[in-house]
Amino acid sequence: MAVTTAPARQSRRAGRASGRTGVRRYAPLTPYLFLLPFLILFCGFVLIPAIFGLWVSFHDYNYLLPGKPWVGLQNYIDLFTPGSRDSGDFWKSMEATGIFTVFSVPFLIICPLGVALLLNRVFPGRSFFRAVFFAPYVLGVAVVGILFRFVLDPNIGLVNYYLGHAIPWTTDLPWAWISLIGMTVWWTLGFNAIIYMAGLQEISPDLYEAARVDGASRWAEFRAVTLPGLRPVMAFVTTVTILASANMFGQSFLLTDGAPANETRTAIMYIAQTGFSNNRQGIAAAMSYILAVLLLAISVLNLRLTQQREGS
Repeated sequence: MAVTTAPARQSRRAGRASGRTGVRRYAPLTPYLFLLPFLILFCGFVLIPAIFGLWVSFHDYNYLLPGKPWVGLQNYIDLFTPGSRDSGDFWKSMEATGIFTVFSVPFLIICPLGVALLLNRVFPGRSFFRAVFFAPYVLGVAVVGILFRFVLDPNIGLVNYYLGHAIPWTTDLPWAWISLIGMTVWWTLGFNAIIYMAGLQEISPDLYEAARVDGASRWAEFRAVTLPGLRPVMAFVTTVTILASANMFGQSFLLTDGAPANETRTAIMYIAQTGFSNNRQGIAAAMSYILAVLLLAISVLNLRLTQQREGS
């Protein structure tokens, strides 16, 4: 009996060994097969359009005309030449983008953090309030824009009706910026708050317990435990928020339409107007790449500063 079972065991071992060899032979291709659907979508909707857009920026491109003359770097040179056709309006729109980003990003970092700290505590109805704060983010920008246009309209808006005073929320400065920033914070606050709450869950309760044993106050716990634990999350939130604010389009387009006198017309609005309304896709593509390079530099700088803080 022992003689007959030994060859069988050896054959099973050989089969398992050959199976492992087969798996080992084809295993290096497995990750790429899983990545293949994403790579196809990435190449089709990101990489190829980006290369084509760069090619367009080197031409006097108008999709309605048969000829697309090569102009090289002239579109970029015109944007950096004072007094050219597009230079003044483009940099004015970049200034509007910078104003919105500088004043909206701090609110979109600090306010969601406060909300996350409150909603991270245990109290009755916590799940309900989490849903309430996140619910506006589910709405599309068109819905939010029309809603705020109805509420803040200087003539028929509900806010001015109940205030009994005509405040130009959408037609004059600084009220137009206040409206755009307030609308954006209300709309996107829940998304950043959810990310902060996920980060708070990763901080060990033992650290808070040790801080309490040492007699630390709530502020000391926040400064010595919560903020260091949330540093990677805050770096991510800051970078994503800067990019989202710098690409703001729908809020300004629907709420103020660039008023007053194009003061709230952002870079994305001007690029869209130049490329689609004026059919000048070449110069619009050049504007897009200038904006993209600036945002890339800001993102890299922010991540570098965050890494240096973590290292120190």
